[in-house]
Amino acid sequence: MRDARPFSVGDRMRSFRYAFRGIRCILRTQHNAWLHALATAAVVIAGMALRVSTTEWCLLVLAMMGVWTAEAFNTSLEQLADAVSPQEHPLVGTAKDLAAGAVLLSAIGSAVIGLIVFGPRVMAVLMQAP
Repeated sequence: MRDARPFSVGDRMRSFRYAFRGIRCILRTQHNAWLHALATAAVVIAGMALRVSTTEWCLLVLAMMGVWTAEAFNTSLEQLADAVSPQEHPLVGTAKDLAAGAVLLSAIGSAVIGLIVFGPRVMAVLMQAP
């Protein structure tokens, strides 16, 4: 079914406000998000210091975005599950575990991308050290 409301700049601005509120929520409430933030900062600093190519930047950004997106979905699923079923339920627990697993898989994949991009550069620097 189509939305009957016409396009509204005000509605779009509100949707951005909600999205930024969600990002703030993740950063304030999820300890793993702090680790993701540190990793993101480290990747950006290393990328600039080691002068990665545009293509490598694209891969690194996609990897970081994948982890942040998985974390956001995991957090939203946990919040919704807790609201719907405040008491423990095996299916809710399994859903939470699956979402957490998705975050872990994206983090592992991102780490592999980081090793592929940064590994040869770090090895080259280490080989040149006296």
